[in-house]
Amino acid sequence: MSPDPIPLRPNSKRQENERIILKAAEKVFAEAGYGGATMQLIADVAGRPKANVHYYFQTKEQLYRRVVSNIFDIWLQAADAFDGAKSPAEGIGAYIDAKMEISRKHPHGSKVWASEVMHGAPIIQDYLEIKLVEWTKDRAEVIQNWIDQGLMDPISPRHLLYLLWATTQHYADFGHQVETLNGGAPLDLKQWQEAKNSIKRIVLKGIGAE
Repeated sequence: MSPDPIPLRPNSKRQENERIILKAAEKVFAEAGYGGATMQLIADVAGRPKANVHYYFQTKEQLYRRVVSNIFDIWLQAADAFDGAKSPAEGIGAYIDAKMEISRKHPHGSKVWASEVMHGAPIIQDYLEIKLVEWTKDRAEVIQNWIDQGLMDPISPRHLLYLLWATTQHYADFGHQVETLNGGAPLDLKQWQEAKNSIKRIVLKGIGAE
């Protein structure tokens, strides 16, 4: 007889419930927008009672901000590729790989962020003014340091970052368009790798950092 499964500790159960609710919220916010999303719809997608969703997240805005902060935190982790990189080819190349993986694995979160910003960030403007500003400043300084060392062409670090965001997040935010142009099918792993390699080659060659 197989041993009885070890029950989840209370903290582990809470984390799992939050994960399920957040995943459902990502999907609902991405498809319906903040205004069209309801806690009942999120509960239905999560397969949880509405009261259970309210137990973990008291309001829709609280849940929405958590979804937005989660995707931003994932993007911050991708930016760790810059830290300790000896060259722009190494750092930016790894950053492109990481951002493309996020677009593949977290397309709904990326869409929520894009929609929020396109509508003037009515819910998370404070988040942009603090976290995003600080993050962009730090990464721009790393890129400028590579420029000063002669490791890449003298270009605007900020515009390079904007280009990287637009390119990598396109595969999530415009995923339907990408699939349509791919014969109506999602990109497979080989195609994702081809996309990563193509973007890295174009960007690194364009900034003189091959």
